[in-house]
Amino acid sequence: MIVKSTERNGNEATIVVEIDKELMESGVNKAYMKARKNIQLPGFRKGKAPRKMIEAMYGPHVFYEDGLEEIFPEVYDFAVVKQELKAVGRPSLTDMQISDDHIVTLTLTTEVYPEVTLGQYKGLEVEKAEAAVSDAQVQTELDRMAENVSSTEVVERAAQMGDTANIDFEGFEGGVPFEGGKGEGFDLKLGSGQFVPGFEEQIVGMTAGEEKDIDITFPEDYHKDLAGKAVVFHVKLNKVSVVNVPEQDDEFAKDVSEFDTLEELKADIRNKALEQAEKQAASAFEQLAVEKAAENTTVDMPKALVEAELDTQMERFAYQLQMSGYSMEQYAKMMGGDVNTMRNAFRPAAEKQAKISVTLEKIVEVEGITVSDEEIEAEFKALAEQYQLELDKVKEMVPMNEITGSLTTRKAVKIITDSAIPVAPKAEEKAEEEKKED
Repeated sequence: MIVKSTERNGNEATIVVEIDKELMESGVNKAYMKARKNIQLPGFRKGKAPRKMIEAMYGPHVFYEDGLEEIFPEVYDFAVVKQELKAVGRPSLTDMQISDDHIVTLTLTTEVYPEVTLGQYKGLEVEKAEAAVSDAQVQTELDRMAENVSSTEVVERAAQMGDTANIDFEGFEGGVPFEGGKGEGFDLKLGSGQFVPGFEEQIVGMTAGEEKDIDITFPEDYHKDLAGKAVVFHVKLNKVSVVNVPEQDDEFAKDVSEFDTLEELKADIRNKALEQAEKQAASAFEQLAVEKAAENTTVDMPKALVEAELDTQMERFAYQLQMSGYSMEQYAKMMGGDVNTMRNAFRPAAEKQAKISVTLEKIVEVEGITVSDEEIEAEFKALAEQYQLELDKVKEMVPMNEITGSLTTRKAVKIITDSAIPVAPKAEEKAEEEKKED
């Protein structure tokens, strides 16, 4: 092969390459061998038609496009990789000329990795929230622990607010049952506001085995089929239960932990929560520092890089949905759109992450960041432990360039973060953080 010319215009490169007859012939013949089993010509059994007969009927270059596909890896390596063009995505064929002596000249166009100009990435002033744990957070965790060891007791008395009423019910509009208005053996905590306003209050005072009709008028902002309508629910109370939550004292602390006193338990909860808060603050600080470094970078981002990042984010989200039992299409429909709508919603985040990625890669280059064989081996071992797989299996599954890329990127992040200067959040940001803690 011969590269006749290479021109770069911004993020796009055009390469003109001439392919020798022998290489092209090998690709065309492979394409013919694959295609002939589906071709039938008069006088020949299906799959037995000679190549020259097919070419005579359909044209001498009928297999050239598929033939080019067969040899494309070799063409790509010669015309792009060896020319040190860092292509983004697959090059597109914009022209193919075939001479009388069967020499093929291709014109390939590809997006290439952009020119990246770093701005300030060291010594950045970055907001960092102070890690803190409120008394309310500690109490919330104590309440959760108490709830976990609580017990339920059936009581023989009239239902009260705070009780759990087990009920059968059916709703009627004008004497006719309506859809979604029926349930059996339903546990309803009175006062929870789980049912339509006025329903739970009318359960109060009922005893086990009692049945009654409850008159309800649905709110005007309720489901359109029932909004503002007066209905009747026929209700039977099966049983009344109360939840016995233990008192939070030293005995409680002994029951739910290794500590002898409630104060020791509280201190442990606070320390663990503070440790978690410090990790979250450090992670947020790191993310903000990296984002700020990327904001200072100048780059004309190729569309292919953004689309690749968008594909990654969509695949990750689809996997999360799958774990919850939904498909992307189902979720999109529930949100009132389609998959394209969701993809567009993800685009700003993908553009942001793509710029972060090229910024970190440029820092790796500028700083001359490398990784040792020992670091690579340690990373493989860590992955093997994380996924509980044999080390050799992990090495087969994970490409070496992914490991080295991950390690060098982390080092670039560390350069940004270690040199960043923490500053107090702005007043409005601090107030919002305090609100979240409460």
